[in-house]
Amino acid sequence: MSGTLVLGATGTTGSRTVAQLVAAGQRVRAASRRATRLPGAEAVRFDWYDPATHADALAGAARVHLVPPVGDPDPAAVMLPFLRRAGAAGVQRAVLLSSSAIPEGGPGVGAVHEALPGLFDQWAVLRPSWFMQNFTGTHAHARSIREEGAILTAAGTGRVGFVDADDIAAVAVRALTDDRAPNSAPVLTGPEALGYDDIAAVLTEVTGRPVVHRQLTYEQMRDRLVAAQLPLEFAAMLAGMDRAIAEGAEDRTTDAVQRLTGRPPHSFRAVVERELKSRQSSADTGPTR
Repeated sequence: MSGTLVLGATGTTGSRTVAQLVAAGQRVRAASRRATRLPGAEAVRFDWYDPATHADALAGAARVHLVPPVGDPDPAAVMLPFLRRAGAAGVQRAVLLSSSAIPEGGPGVGAVHEALPGLFDQWAVLRPSWFMQNFTGTHAHARSIREEGAILTAAGTGRVGFVDADDIAAVAVRALTDDRAPNSAPVLTGPEALGYDDIAAVLTEVTGRPVVHRQLTYEQMRDRLVAAQLPLEFAAMLAGMDRAIAEGAEDRTTDAVQRLTGRPPHSFRAVVERELKSRQSSADTGPTR
């Protein structure tokens, strides 16, 4: 057994983790609900809520990168039985993607974080801050930027150490493949803590399109998320995270990316410029008729 199983392989961090593992010469099983093919990886079908897909996904895996089910307020209910099965199947190392906002034993994936060291001798829990790609990809913030020229939050003037998903993936690759597992839960941030007004200003400067930050109340944010079809409990949790940001909970930076990868984390401006250039390049080389 020598392969690495990456769950959520088509997602923001999962796809980058697969690509970086492949580039490092690793054997990768890329798991998703539709078994989507990714360059250099073996595609396998995996659904947290369909245990019939679990055994095939685990076949030959010595390591697993865990991305929790999206939108589930109690992911431990499906994740812990899978992790016990993974250990019995021979998986030796597990790396869990959590969040800087969720402590060990806290709500949601915090229960999985608490259980992981008791299930595997080799483990890591990655606790990234908010993704920089929330403003450039398919996240609700990116959509409202494109459609309304606005970022809507209940975070007030609070600051966040936003982190590049490429940096998260780089840490995940080291946690999965280094001779010794971290056996720790590093908080991953970018090089500086920024407010949403700062984010809007950088986007305006780099893209040339005006972007503003509109401040909502906790209740307005919760109701907006519910209107976007999120379950009420999950919407309340996300709006509560914004409120915590307003109170200063995410106003920090760490040296974890530098320490674990050997290079500094990318700045928000650099990420926006990189992704804008990538989109322009794709448009320039796209199909013609």
